[in-house]
Amino acid sequence: MTVIKIAAFSDGNIGGNPAGVVLCEALPTPQEMQAVAAEVGFSETAFAAAEGDGKDWRVRYFSPESEVPFCGHATIALGAALAEKYGSGKYMLRLNDAEISVEGESRKGRYVAALQSPPTWSEVLNEAEINSTLSLFGYARSQLDNNILPARIHGGADHYVIALKSRDDLGSMTYDLESGRQFMRSRDLITVMFVWQEDEEAFHVRNAFASGGVLEDPATGAAAAAFSGYLRDINRLHKGKIYITQGEDMGIRSMITAEFDKKPGSSIRISGTTRKMD
Repeated sequence: MTVIKIAAFSDGNIGGNPAGVVLCEALPTPQEMQAVAAEVGFSETAFAAAEGDGKDWRVRYFSPESEVPFCGHATIALGAALAEKYGSGKYMLRLNDAEISVEGESRKGRYVAALQSPPTWSEVLNEAEINSTLSLFGYARSQLDNNILPARIHGGADHYVIALKSRDDLGSMTYDLESGRQFMRSRDLITVMFVWQEDEEAFHVRNAFASGGVLEDPATGAAAAAFSGYLRDINRLHKGKIYITQGEDMGIRSMITAEFDKKPGSSIRISGTTRKMD
């Protein structure tokens, strides 16, 4: 089984979140896919099997410890791999719980890709859940940015989002991996996303990914889609586009662009550059 290794949402020839991509005639068993993902060791590996004329693909995603319903950066990596092997264009992807698309093309010697996320929704967290989340990560109420209330957000998978007042507070994020694993899995969360807003369009984020056995994710396209949908829900967006910088505190700077219309719940377009890894 050949695993293509691609960093998605790279900042030119550096950074980005590594993903494994396996293109196959038929999907292996879940046990086989889980074993491969664990061996690869990246936060996610995407497994894709062609259906019909080659423009339709069945896709599943596995972290080192569990299957996830949707992974943005692995989808971007998949778009680049499909474009390289089968040509630039749009590919339809059938996931476990949704149908989405990804476009890939070669641009200035690199492959760029853009996905259309599943529908989005959000709900503000209750006081008890906010306190539990802050306790896990060692934050105080006084550090929260009350313009963006803590919420459960969805864009193909569920995440919590916590907005912080300062970049220094974002940089200080820390938690115990095992406690985080129990917290996230008991709530069916993929990540807990921390956000600092630099200006109207620019956001800096960190994503704790203990549910998949990974302390932190350097680029999280699914959470970016869910977060964009939440900002739209609370009328915090005006120009239909935001730019997310992630991974800086890990030394793996990653760049995500999110674009959307005003229709509540509609799909978010998530795009970025990729780089091939050895």
